[in-house]
Amino acid sequence: MKTTESELVKDIINFRLPRYDELPVMGLYLEQVANYLNEYLHAISETPITSSMISNYVKHKIISKPIKKLYDRDQIALLIFIALAKNILQLNDLKKGLVIQQGSYSTKVAYDYFCVELENNLQYVFGLKDENKMEDNAPSPEKIMLHNMILTISYKIYLTKYFELYDITKNKG
Repeated sequence: MKTTESELVKDIINFRLPRYDELPVMGLYLEQVANYLNEYLHAISETPITSSMISNYVKHKIISKPIKKLYDRDQIALLIFIALAKNILQLNDLKKGLVIQQGSYSTKVAYDYFCVELENNLQYVFGLKDENKMEDNAPSPEKIMLHNMILTISYKIYLTKYFELYDITKNKG
């Protein structure tokens, strides 16, 4: 199989997650949340997020129940993280990671840090950057854990995209 770098990195070059302050201020209904998440994650996510998945995260107390059926910024930020971390972590470990985060940093701080780290790690893993340096020069153990989790997510995304491209290329030839 011959893949070109441009085919492999086309979705990563300009990938950017919305920062916390860019998330919807007004609450979103379940279906709107699923659509919102998929709009941002389609370039890197293996499977679309469904309303059922979100309801299950509420049912399993991974995120809090919506208020008057509306999901707020904190819940949307957590759902973006969950949508990516669920591909590498078991549900119990995902819950632990969220408990650690919530005990260490506000959702806004943790989510914005996650966004920057994910974008940097993806650039590195896909060969668009030569160095994989953490944003924080004196990271806490929680940030080191998060960095390693994000690096694992990034490698998983790379491998998934590589094998998808392999299948496409193989079927063309």
